[in-house]
Amino acid sequence: MQRTLVLNVVGLTPQLLRHAPHLIRLAERGAQRPLMAVTPALTCPAQATYLTGQLPQAHGCVANGWYSRELAEPLFWRQNNALIQGEKLWHEARRLHAGFSCAQLFWWYNMYADVDWSVTPRPIYKADGRKIPDFYCNPPELHAELRQKLGDFPLFHFWGPAADIRSSRWITDCALHLYRSRQPTLTLVYLPHLDYCLQRLGPDHPDVAAEVAAVDQLCGELIEEADRDGSRVIVLSEYGVTPVSNDIAINRILRMAGWLKVREEEGEDKLDCGASAAFALADHQIAHVYVRQPELVPEVKALLLELDGVEMVLDQAGKRLLGLDHPRSGELVAVSRPDRWFSYYYWLDDAHAPDFARTVDIHRKPGYDPVELFLDPALSWPKLDIAWTLLKRKLGMRSLLEVIPLDPALVRGSHGRPTLNPEHGPLMISSLPDSLPPGAVPATAVRDIIMDHMFGEVETRLAYRAHGVME
Repeated sequence: MQRTLVLNVVGLTPQLLRHAPHLIRLAERGAQRPLMAVTPALTCPAQATYLTGQLPQAHGCVANGWYSRELAEPLFWRQNNALIQGEKLWHEARRLHAGFSCAQLFWWYNMYADVDWSVTPRPIYKADGRKIPDFYCNPPELHAELRQKLGDFPLFHFWGPAADIRSSRWITDCALHLYRSRQPTLTLVYLPHLDYCLQRLGPDHPDVAAEVAAVDQLCGELIEEADRDGSRVIVLSEYGVTPVSNDIAINRILRMAGWLKVREEEGEDKLDCGASAAFALADHQIAHVYVRQPELVPEVKALLLELDGVEMVLDQAGKRLLGLDHPRSGELVAVSRPDRWFSYYYWLDDAHAPDFARTVDIHRKPGYDPVELFLDPALSWPKLDIAWTLLKRKLGMRSLLEVIPLDPALVRGSHGRPTLNPEHGPLMISSLPDSLPPGAVPATAVRDIIMDHMFGEVETRLAYRAHGVME
C-alpha cells in the first residue's frame, strides 16, 4: 500500500498549465493526459464520479443541487456524504488493506463521510442573521486543533466578492498539517482558487496567469511534502471554463409562457415550485427543467430549443445517452452554447426581486449565482456599506448585506458543458510515468487510477480480493 496525495485544482486546463512551473515539473517526470469531463461538468457530479467510478445516473449527483419533488423545494449545496449514492473508493480500499486511512479535505458532500478525517466549510447561522465563519471536522476534536494552529477558516474568501487565494492557502496548510501528523494513506485536497478568477475574468484575461502561478505555488508545497516520503501524487481538475458573453434567463421565459408561478410576499416575487407547471434550476451552463405534467414536456422542450443561446435540450433518451437519467434530474435538461450560461432569475422587474437576490445566499437561491462573486458597482462605498451592516448586526439589529448586483453581464467565464477542445478542458497528472492510460482519461476511470496508485494494477487488486484482506 502506497500513500497517495490527490490535488483537485479546479479549473486547471492544459492551456493554463504553462503558468504552473511546479505542476509542469510533476508532469515532466510523470505523466499527463486530458481528462474527459462528466456531463454536467460541475463540481458535485465530477467529484462523485471520481469517488465512485459511476455516472450521475448511478450516483445521483445530477448537478450542484436538484429539486425535491417530495418537499417542493430546491436543494442546493447540501453537504451530507450520503447524497452520493453507491460505494466510494475508500470502501474498497479498506477491504484491501486493514491499515488504509483517508483524509477528505474540502471535497464536497464531506459531512458524515465515513473517512478517518474530514474538514469542510460549515458557517454558523445565528438567529439575528449573522453568518459566522466556521468549518466542520470529524473527528470533532480536530476542530480545536486546526483552529489553534491555523486560525479561523476564511469563509468570506472561500466564496463571495472577496473570494481569493487565502481560502486555498488555509486548505493547503490544513492538508500539510494532517499529512504530517496523521499520515493518511489517501489525502484528497480541494483547491478552489482558479474557479473564482476564471468566472470573474474569463480564461483569456491576462491576470489569470498570476492566479494560476499562485495556486501552483501551493501545489508545489504539497508536492514537495509528498516527495519527502516517496508518496505518489495525482493532480486533476473537474472542468474547463469557457469565455461567456451573457446569460440565458430561462425562468423568465418559462414565467412569460405561463408555466412558472410566483407568490407575492410584501412586494417580492418568490418562486412557487410546487404550483409551477415548469421551472428550471439553473447551474452554470446546464439547467434542469422540472415539468409537472408529462404531456407538457414536448411543448416545453420546443420552446427551450428556440431560445437564443441554448444548444440542446435533453429528454429522457438524451439524458440516458449522457448518463444523466436519474430520478433527481429534471424532465428536461437544457445545455447552453459555450459562450452563454443560465441565470436563475425569474422576476420580471428588479423592483420585485426577492430579498436574497442581492446577497450571498447559496442555499435559498433556486440555482447557482456567479454574480455573487461581484460587488455592486452602483455602490459608491461598498466596503463602508459592509462594515456598517456588520456593525448593526453586532448591535443586535437584523440587516441584509445587500451588496450583490443583478447584472449577469459581469460574469466572464462559465462551465457545465464539456469543452470541445481538450486544451480547454480538465486534465490529469501523475507523478508516476506510464501510470495513465493512452489518450483522454474518462472521468469514470479516475477512481481506479487512484486505487492503482495505492495498491497496484487491477490484476493485483483482484488477487488481493481472492486471498482476503491484506495484512
